[in-house]
Amino acid sequence: MKIATWNVNSLKVRLQHVIDWLGESKVDVLCLQELKLTDDKYPRAELEAQGYRSWFTGQKTYNGVAILVRDGLNVDESSVVRNIPGFEDPQQRVVAVTVEGTRIVCAYFPNGQAPGSEKFAYKLDWLNAMHDWLAAEMQQYPKLALLGDYNIAPEDRDVHDPKAWEGQNLVSPEERAQFQRLIALGFVDAFRQFEQPEKLFTWWDYRMFAFRRNAGLRIDHILLSPALATTLIACEVDKVPRKWEQPSDHTPVIAEVTLAA
Repeated sequence: MKIATWNVNSLKVRLQHVIDWLGESKVDVLCLQELKLTDDKYPRAELEAQGYRSWFTGQKTYNGVAILVRDGLNVDESSVVRNIPGFEDPQQRVVAVTVEGTRIVCAYFPNGQAPGSEKFAYKLDWLNAMHDWLAAEMQQYPKLALLGDYNIAPEDRDVHDPKAWEGQNLVSPEERAQFQRLIALGFVDAFRQFEQPEKLFTWWDYRMFAFRRNAGLRIDHILLSPALATTLIACEVDKVPRKWEQPSDHTPVIAEVTLAA
């Protein structure tokens, strides 16, 4: 089963990109972030025409997440969760569903703006709530994948210029410590389980020719629970969609796992 994550930075703007990429990549499950549209505007019919069912939660202008599942895969409809249970939050950032016995969690982590800001404090609170919820989820679902835009570059090698970014949002010690708290739950960073090219990133700013200069960050991740990590076959970053006309500033990350018991 091929699972993927992609922050599309407006599904309305990038719908054709998603449709084209689904046709080329043949992924089974695609987690999208930053839909930037309300549920009534979600292009369910267009995606169903491509052979994908959707579970989503959106809001006007900001945030919003969706899980697309290829037709033919078994989905436990009773398992759908939207947002972090017990954490009051008007921002739509989490959707989860169980596909073929594998728990899929799609998350758009808060950006945080800057260390010391109110938005940064919200990010840390959100991360604490996410950690605690996932700890419980992993007890219920041994095979669990957490896919999304984490807005955290875990290590210096995930940053094009670590010195220039030192202490800034996305790479601060507090954020990296939260990422390591997830790893401490037993999660495995799928990308790092394989030999990867140096300076392979998932996000590049639109400004200052960042993509052309490869001035990026690796902030989009797929973390796998221990039981699911043992079935991991491959993980890669697909930079091609970032080269398309009017692209998202992020590009997809894909992992392949086996469904064998």
